[in-house]
Amino acid sequence: MNRKAQRKNQGRARPQPAVEGKWAARWTAIKAAPRVVVLFLFILGIFYVFGRRLWYMQFVEGELYSAAAEQQSTREITVPAARGIIYDRNGTQLVRNVPSFRVTVIPAYLPTGEGRGIVIASREAENVLIRLAFLLNMPYTTAGGGMGAANPAPGVRDILRNVVKDRDGNEVPFSMYYRAVTIKRNVDRETAMLVAQQSLVLPGVSVEVEPVREYLYSPLMSQIMGYLLPIPEEVAEVRRAKGYDPATDRIGYAGVEAVYEDYLKGAKGHQIIEEDVLGRLVRVVAEVDAPVPGDNVYLTIDLELQAFVEQALQEGMDAPRVNSPRGVAIVMNPQTSEILAMVSLPTYDNNIFTRGASTLELQHLYGDTHRPMINHAIMDRLHPGSVFKVVIASAALQEEIVYPQHTHVSCPGKIVVPNRYAPNDPGLATSFFCWNRSGHGALDVVGGIAHSCNVFFYTIGGGNEEERFEGLGVNRIVQYTELFGFGKPTGVDLPGEVGGLVPNPRWKREQLSESWNTGNTYHFSIGEGFLEVTPLQMLNAINAIANGGQLYRPRVVQRITDAEGVTVDPRAPELIRTLPISQAHLATVRLGMEGAVAYGTAPRAQLEGINVAGKTGTAQYCDDIARLAGKCDGGWPEHAWFAAFAPVEEPEVSVIVFLYDGGEGSTAAVPVAHDILAHYFGLDEDADEAELAATHNAETTP
Repeated sequence: MNRKAQRKNQGRARPQPAVEGKWAARWTAIKAAPRVVVLFLFILGIFYVFGRRLWYMQFVEGELYSAAAEQQSTREITVPAARGIIYDRNGTQLVRNVPSFRVTVIPAYLPTGEGRGIVIASREAENVLIRLAFLLNMPYTTAGGGMGAANPAPGVRDILRNVVKDRDGNEVPFSMYYRAVTIKRNVDRETAMLVAQQSLVLPGVSVEVEPVREYLYSPLMSQIMGYLLPIPEEVAEVRRAKGYDPATDRIGYAGVEAVYEDYLKGAKGHQIIEEDVLGRLVRVVAEVDAPVPGDNVYLTIDLELQAFVEQALQEGMDAPRVNSPRGVAIVMNPQTSEILAMVSLPTYDNNIFTRGASTLELQHLYGDTHRPMINHAIMDRLHPGSVFKVVIASAALQEEIVYPQHTHVSCPGKIVVPNRYAPNDPGLATSFFCWNRSGHGALDVVGGIAHSCNVFFYTIGGGNEEERFEGLGVNRIVQYTELFGFGKPTGVDLPGEVGGLVPNPRWKREQLSESWNTGNTYHFSIGEGFLEVTPLQMLNAINAIANGGQLYRPRVVQRITDAEGVTVDPRAPELIRTLPISQAHLATVRLGMEGAVAYGTAPRAQLEGINVAGKTGTAQYCDDIARLAGKCDGGWPEHAWFAAFAPVEEPEVSVIVFLYDGGEGSTAAVPVAHDILAHYFGLDEDADEAELAATHNAETTP
């Protein structure tokens, strides 16, 4: 073997270093086992994914999760304030706050995947909501009209969707996910306990106790008290600025509850609480501020009198040959215009809005032709008929159109107005009749009021060309009508009051494109034609005549106190104006009203030992209800009215009764007012005792 070959063989046989041999062996083993390679790469991938996610959570969304973690352990909540109580004038409690269960969901505590969109971001969250819907007997969702109803109630998922999305469909700020969303109110105790027991499998779901209103004398006081409803969306931002939570709070929606909302609501408190990962309360960390109960409201209403007035009115409506479907009775103090009783029938049970009105109940209320939810005492625009004649008499006396005991108007039973375009053609003349077609003969102003003579008031209101008698004329009638408070709301502290209508020539031209004529003035003078008033307006005008010309603002609230009973608002009588009518003239009008009861149109209003002054009214009408019933064909139907006050010498009570389609005021409305006045003065108790004594004597006499 040559030298070159020997050197080559020696190089191959040279021993390798120990390290190189070790790695070579491992590499050989790896190549022999490919599964080891896969496992190795998988482990590297896991470390990469976790590392990348850790970096993202720590640096990209670190602040977000830090805030979320802190909110998850502690958060600030509002503590509701007890709503103020409403009492009658004698301190009888009319409403109370009773505990009720509601189920809420905090969206942030639902089992979710990542980030936002948390309402149904995971199958687990969806399962929680489906389970909750089953327990509450609610649909999971009604999106797409799956319930088969025209306007189905929203499901659990729909309620949450509406909360975590704004009006444009965008997600709300993250902090909003930590606000409790009310899923269902007025949950029965058994269901509430069942939901609470399953809290471990219903993360984010809570059962809370909230106070709700229970009206103790419904439907007797419903028209005055009102009720609470959730905050409408159109005023949500305004209410939120005042400290309300539109998602959970309710506000007064009618009656005293609405007008005195700012007094009754109180001030919420705030607490810092600690919760576990399921959203359950662990402890109260701190009380930021304590809730302040709402103020208490004392009404001018006498509950016992209110109950009697309702009974008397209902009996009057149901009386034979009356059968009125709608009625109003108001009792007031004429010296202050405090409302002692106000009844509007038909009425309704305002507790249905506390427990949640059913569709059938709402259909019944809204489908009733005579609108039970309307307070007809302040919201009906009606022709007052002859009750209004006291206003015309007052104006005519003050304007010296008539003089007491010196001016006499002859009533032959009608007054004839020649046609302006053919004054010499009697066939074209228009006749305006008195209710007494045979006439009343010659009457002074006291007799005109007492006998409610239409011809007398046609004459002093619109004049009589044949007798060359100048009447007030429409402009002066309008002036005094407005001075008595007609044509605009009285300002009573109840919502929804209407102002009625005081017509004038300009109004007729604009609305009907017609000129004002003498016939319009005649009808105006007896409370018919275009004139429209509310029962409260009419009684308030009677009060001004009774008390000597002081027109006060009616009110149903006497005073307001705080939770400790300290008066914070005494609600003193508010004088609107003093009528520019002399005391002598008002005394003459009162004398005529006293005559109406003593010997005129209202003898049934007489009381033993008490002088009563009153004025009847029978007003023709033809509204949509009458037209549909065919009652306007031929002669028009009539509303029955009667207004009165007593004692005449020192009036302390006034009353007005209105019966829709009741017929003559003297036969339908007067008996109701008589019973109310008798009860007020305690005379009905004497009558009952006398009747019992007579019955006893009859049974024991041989």
